[in-house]
Amino acid sequence: MPRVSKQEAGKLLANVPKEYVFWCCDGSVFRNMKELEQALASMTDETFACHSNEQKKDFSKWVQDVIGDKELAKDLGKSLNRTQAANVVAKRIAFLQGKLA
Repeated sequence: MPRVSKQEAGKLLANVPKEYVFWCCDGSVFRNMKELEQALASMTDETFACHSNEQKKDFSKWVQDVIGDKELAKDLGKSLNRTQAANVVAKRIAFLQGKLA
């Protein structure tokens, strides 16, 4: 796993610019990793499948292209269900928050 500086960790955990928020098919909006994690933990399996399936990897793409966390994007892309995806995001957040301490 590549090293992450305190400054990089803070940037990855920060809110994205308002024009790059994630608009979920259920109407919810995510501005950062924490909001994504909370949404993944509570959204329906159908909502997850709408954004993450064989054809689409919306969560993974957003994390890579907008948040800029290639490591998390790779792990999210491998997640088979919303619970697994929420756990992957939670672990990454905990790791990054540890860098800020």
